[in-house]
Amino acid sequence: MLCDDCHKNEAHIHIRQVSPEGSFDKNLCEQCAAKYGGFLGQPGTENLTVHDLLKGIFGSLPRPKAEEETAVPGLACPNCGMTYQDFVRSGRIGCGVCYDTFREQMAPLLTRIHGSRTHSGKIPRRSGGVLVTRHEIAVLKEKLEAAVKREEYEKAARYRDEIRALEQQLAAEKKEAADHAGQ
Repeated sequence: MLCDDCHKNEAHIHIRQVSPEGSFDKNLCEQCAAKYGGFLGQPGTENLTVHDLLKGIFGSLPRPKAEEETAVPGLACPNCGMTYQDFVRSGRIGCGVCYDTFREQMAPLLTRIHGSRTHSGKIPRRSGGVLVTRHEIAVLKEKLEAAVKREEYEKAARYRDEIRALEQQLAAEKKEAADHAGQ
C-alpha cells in the first residue's frame, strides 16, 4: 500500500485519529510519518513507547488557558507524593489515587485526547449477560423509586415485576453456571 501523503513510498505506519466527529485513517511511509510526530522513522527511535508517541503528537499543541489555570502549585497525591507538575513533565500517573487527586486538572486533558470524560468500554463476553442484566435491574430500581415518589403505582408495579423477572433470570444463570462448573 502506498503512502497517503507522498503516494510514492510503501506505507508502514498506520495512524487512526478518533474524535467525536468520527475517525480518520492515514497510512504513511516513515518519512511522512516523521513530519507528523516529529520523531517517527528517525534513527534511535526503535524503542519508543506509546507515551513517547502521544507526547510527540500532542506535545507540540498549545495548552488551553483553562488547563494552565487549573494547575495548582503544590498539589500532591497523598498516596505517592506525585505533584501535578510531575505528571505534566512525565505524562505518567504515579498511582490510582492520583486520578482522584488531579481529577479537576486532568478533565480538560482527557476530554481533548479521548473526546469524553467518561469511559464507555466493552463488556467481556463471558460475564456480559450478567453485567447487562445487573445494570438493567439497577436502572429499573431507580425508575421504580421515582414512580413511587410520583405516586404512579401502576408503573411502579410494572417495574417491580420486571425486576423480579430479571432477578429470577440471574438466579437461573448462576445455578446453571454452578451446575456446569460442578461437572
